Formats: sequence, C-alpha cells, structure tokens
Amino acid sequence: MIGLLDCNNFYASCERAFNPLLKNVPVIVLSNNDGCVIARSNEAKSVGIKMGIPAFKVKDLIEKNHVHVFSSNYALYGDMSERVMNILRSEVENVEVYSIDEAFLDLSEFADRDRVKSIREKVLKWTNLPVSIGVAATKSLSKVANQIAKKSSVDGIYILEGDKDITKALKHFPVADLWGIGRRYARKLKGLKINTALEFRNLNENWVRKNMSVNGVRLQKELKGEKCFDLEIMSQRKKNICTSRSFGKEIQSYTRLVEALSSFASSCAMKLRLQKSCCSNISVFILTNPHNSNIEQQHSYLTLQFDTPTSDSMEIVKMAVKGLKMIYKKGVTYKKAGVIVGNTTPNNQVQMSLFDKIKRNKRKRLMNSVDKINTLMGRNTVRIASQGYGRKWKLRQERLSPCYTTCFSDILKAV
Repeated sequence: MIGLLDCNNFYASCERAFNPLLKNVPVIVLSNNDGCVIARSNEAKSVGIKMGIPAFKVKDLIEKNHVHVFSSNYALYGDMSERVMNILRSEVENVEVYSIDEAFLDLSEFADRDRVKSIREKVLKWTNLPVSIGVAATKSLSKVANQIAKKSSVDGIYILEGDKDITKALKHFPVADLWGIGRRYARKLKGLKINTALEFRNLNENWVRKNMSVNGVRLQKELKGEKCFDLEIMSQRKKNICTSRSFGKEIQSYTRLVEALSSFASSCAMKLRLQKSCCSNISVFILTNPHNSNIEQQHSYLTLQFDTPTSDSMEIVKMAVKGLKMIYKKGVTYKKAGVIVGNTTPNNQVQMSLFDKIKRNKRKRLMNSVDKINTLMGRNTVRIASQGYGRKWKLRQERLSPCYTTCFSDILKAV
C-alpha cells in the first residue's frame, strides 16, 4: 500500500502554526511582490477568494471579511516542510518527497488505520500543521484517496481498498482532478463526455495510448490497481537550476542589477552544492516590464561557458556579472532578472581544464565553511561583496511574517 500525505493549505497553515489568533479566520498568502493569491485557508475560500487572482481585485472582499493577508515567507515554509519530511522519515522507511507539502509513503509492511492515524497526529503535534493522508494500492489511487480524505473525511484519513470502494470513489471523482490529467486532456475527455475517473478507467486502452501517450495508459492501469509508478526515493539531480525575481521597484541602475544578479548567482551555486553538482554554463537575463507601454521593451539573454564545471560561488558570481555587463543597456528600466546554471554534472565526475588555475580544494573548503555558517546563522550571513547590503532591488513584501524557525531574532519568546 502507498500513502500520500498532503499538508492542508500549507502556506496558510504555516502562518497559523505560530499565531493562535489566526485560527478559524480567513487567511491568504500572496505571491512575489504581493501580487496574486497563492494560498488560502478554508475560511478564505468560503468568502469567495479565488486561487491566483490578483490581490487588488479582491481588496473589497478582504476588507469586508477581515481577511488576514501575508507576503510569501519562503524561508519559513521551506523549514516547516523539512520538519514534516523528517517526521515522516522517522515513521516510514521509504519516503518520496513529491513537493514542498506532499510526500508518498511506503506502507507495504502494514497500513492499518491506527498506524496512519498515529503518523498524522505526530505531524500535527510536532509542527502544528494539519495534514490529510490517503492510502491505496497505487500512487494514482492514493491521490484520489487523499482528495477524499481532505474533503470528506472527518479525521483527515481515507484508506481506499476493495473493488467496490474503488469503483464508488472513481464514479464520483472528476476526471479533470486526476493526477496527470492536465487542462488539454481534460478538455479532450470532456468533449467525449468522459467526466469521471471511472469513465476514464473504462475507456479503450488503445484509444488512450493513441491520444494520451504511454503515461495515460499507465494512469489508467493504476486506477485499475496495477502498480506502474514506483516510489522515487532518491532525489533526481536537476540539469538546470534557475533563480529569478521580479523587482519590487523597476531598476535602471547598473549597480543595483549587479547586486541582484550576484545574489541570484550565489543562490544557484549554493543549490548546486546541496545536490553535489557542478554546472558547465551560466545564463543571465534581464527584462523590462511588459505591461508598461511607456518604456522601451528589452529582453536580453546571454549564455557563457565555464572552462571547468564548477559550484564555486565566487566563480559563478563573477561570470554572472560578466554576462550582465555584456547585455546591460544604459537608460533602460528593468523589472526582472535571473540566473540559470545549466548542463550540470556530479561533482565527482568533473572534467578538469588543462589550463585551470583555481585552487579547487582550497575553494571547496571555503564554500563548505560559508554554507555551514549561513545554515547556522541565517541566509547570506556571509556573502560576496558584490551582493551588497542595501537590497533596494528586493521583492515587495509589505506583509511579511517573522521567520519563526530560521532567524534567532524572530524566535517566539515565552513571557
């Protein structure tokens, strides 16, 4: 049996975890620069706030219903996610971290209700985050079970087993909500009057293979109880890593862009070291605000190659600044910038350049020390000088909550 644990309204629940006053009141979390709604509590959903809608469009709803609004606090959310996953690893031998708020659990040893309930209660007790757990024979069915647990179950748990129960569940489950059915396939199936998961399961397999590829066939077989998707215990190494941001205010200054690109490049380098990889190239891009018709539109992009694949922050930042210097145009006002490190390889399989002059072992020890200090003392405690300290380019986060678990000054105090 496979379980799927999903944190309920994760970002909103993280905000509630440390603030009892937010319990049973509407809460929403906004995207970068406080733009659109990306998370809602159940109370916020009930007053009519839609996912993805720009915040200014629901200003009246927010004021009328006294909705509590928060800027995205990714440092807090990432740490809370890691805490949840560590709890799951302590209870289940094999865990696949599927996303920041979801994980598949290998419950093949035994999956009785008491065990699943104890896992849910432990997560709630240790993190104050409510979760739902669906259990079934396959990943796809566990996704269905999880949705039922979230919407219909009293205790947040639903175990889907037995042909009769599976058929009943699929009969009332919208095909558009199935794992792997995107908007395009949902429209195609709806045009054929295929509206439920059961109707999809009963489709001719040859038609599914022809019109939805092999993944559609695998999904269909999984709904029949045939296991086609195994748990991916080992995390996959990313071939490309991107860090990009829209600025809180449009930037014309070259110095500010250097600070931003240096910070993005440093972040990419840290992520490379976390997955024990090195990159062979780096791409930088800067672009203007496409919604501002009063300025000259620019979308500049450049890729540069490293002689030796690297994860060294100093080397990557230097190359990012070099790329920026080549594409920057004086007098143009920019709204967004980003860095992409690509063509990654494992750090133990790096092909050295014949003319490499950098003392790699010394740099490696330096980067390890920087990572340890920043992990213990907070992000960017130690930084490269070109990253600056003013961060006038940073995101607009007017409603940012404290970083309760990742910053000493924000730790709650008992009085």
